[in-house]
Amino acid sequence: MKRISVFCGSSSGASQMYTDDAKRLGTQLAKEGNTLVYGGSKVGLMGTVANAALQAGGEVIGVIPRMLMEREIAHTGLTDLIIVNTMHERKAKMEELSDGFIALPGGPGTMEEFFEVYTWAQLGEHKKPIGMLNSHHYYDKLLSFFDHMIEQQFLRSEYHSMIIVETDPHQLIEKFRQYEPPILTKWINREQT
Repeated sequence: MKRISVFCGSSSGASQMYTDDAKRLGTQLAKEGNTLVYGGSKVGLMGTVANAALQAGGEVIGVIPRMLMEREIAHTGLTDLIIVNTMHERKAKMEELSDGFIALPGGPGTMEEFFEVYTWAQLGEHKKPIGMLNSHHYYDKLLSFFDHMIEQQFLRSEYHSMIIVETDPHQLIEKFRQYEPPILTKWINREQT
């Protein structure tokens, strides 16, 4: 039905709950007929979400830069593994292939991927849904920081509401289906709106 990019850690993190939720998300994406697009690794949450989708009969497309083939340990059992030259190409290819984006727990790389597609959405570069699977309250502090950005007038509330946050993969995917992007007015003079 759709291709969904998942950004997540090449580590499994400190809690088994992160692994469990990555499995649940991969399984749910496949069960609902979605193709998983992700960073192409077989380790950490990246490998977990891919393996779960494959085991549930889903298609999985990995996108990995040549320089990370050994470091991130490329997954060779995917439906398709696309090898690119740079991290920039990886993100561009994942955005091009995908109809939506979900962040599982991860580190700076996950955050960087998430914030890039989120910024592109704010600028009107795409109108695709963006979500977080808030596994084990992983994103609670980041979500509080978004509220702080709004209070300090560095983020408008309508842009914060673009991020779909759920703890259940099925509910997250369902909200992706219902997503209506806001009318973007980011660069219009506020006195005119």
